[in-house]
Amino acid sequence: MCGTVGMFVGCSALSYCPRRLLQAPSADPEAPDGPEGDAAGEDAPAAHAGDGSGAAHAGDGSGAAEDTGPGPYRSPFRSWYERSSVRSAPRRLLDAGDVDGTAPWLFPPDLVPVTRHPLVRDLPGRQFEDVLIQHLYRYLDFTAKLEYLVVNRTVLGIAHGSVGVPVPEEMRLDAYKMYCDEAYHALFSADLAAQVHRVTGTPARLPEEPFFLRRLTGLLAGLPAADRPLAELLFVIVSETLISASLAEVPQRGSVAPAVTGTIRDHAVDEGRHHAYFAHFLQRLWARLGPAERRTAGTLVPSLMDAFLRPDLDALREELAGYDLKRDEVEQIVAEVYTPEVLSEHARATSQQTRRYFRELGAFETGAAQDELAAYGLLD
Repeated sequence: MCGTVGMFVGCSALSYCPRRLLQAPSADPEAPDGPEGDAAGEDAPAAHAGDGSGAAHAGDGSGAAEDTGPGPYRSPFRSWYERSSVRSAPRRLLDAGDVDGTAPWLFPPDLVPVTRHPLVRDLPGRQFEDVLIQHLYRYLDFTAKLEYLVVNRTVLGIAHGSVGVPVPEEMRLDAYKMYCDEAYHALFSADLAAQVHRVTGTPARLPEEPFFLRRLTGLLAGLPAADRPLAELLFVIVSETLISASLAEVPQRGSVAPAVTGTIRDHAVDEGRHHAYFAHFLQRLWARLGPAERRTAGTLVPSLMDAFLRPDLDALREELAGYDLKRDEVEQIVAEVYTPEVLSEHARATSQQTRRYFRELGAFETGAAQDELAAYGLLD
């Protein structure tokens, strides 16, 4: 794998690899397609198929499908210069008083599933705090690497016009704004992680590569080369429409250190715009796919959702073993907290909106797609 962008140079995603983009700028693939931005404002809900906006439908099987195409683009970035976190939010600073044993937690215990198990709940105070600190490290590491290793590669491709999906000029400019957002999310995640280490003295115990990235790499490697660029585009759409749901909980907790809630709130507000953007981008992508590509997409999406949502239980086992827990106790905790039913219920709840976008495009109508949904516990 390329040590700087996370995907090896010369891969099937070369059309939007940053190194190639620096070498061969492309022409604008599409002029603006009409007046944009006179309908919905900054906080408009995400567009979705089936809302009367001319969602894509299957073609006749020859080349790209014949579609009416998506409706006009209504930019969710209108007040980006005034309201985006990179432009307006202060640097979130962790105070030493936030970790003195009486101040707020560094992560809410009720959002860390293993803390509900009595064997973890009964750990000595400092070890229990370390469980929360490690969970925060995982979140920050996940965020930083998702943004700069995966999402920004695709966002750069949209801005550059090299992903094969023509977009109006306003969408291209919004992709540049999103690129700045995602880079800043990576920065403030790395910054907060460094502050946590400095203030607590507790180092992060993380695998070299986040679980989602290992799983994505494995999924891409198992696909025909021709399907890999589509799979990576779909993964970014999935992640950007799933992540806003996963961010909604933490900022509501008054018992969490302000630097943490502030950082996650900044992230959540930005990701709401990104969700709306990629919900619309999905319609444009779908309109460019032929029937065979749509069938492929429908069978890929469940595994991509699972790659994003499934916890890294092996890394968790290693962490728990570091808290003076016996191996059989570690296995008991993992088995009793992360039951198949719990994992499936969480995946269905978190992915509900994203699955609706794909369902309303007809992505899950084939038996193969239904089988994949069932295999990953995503059938309602």
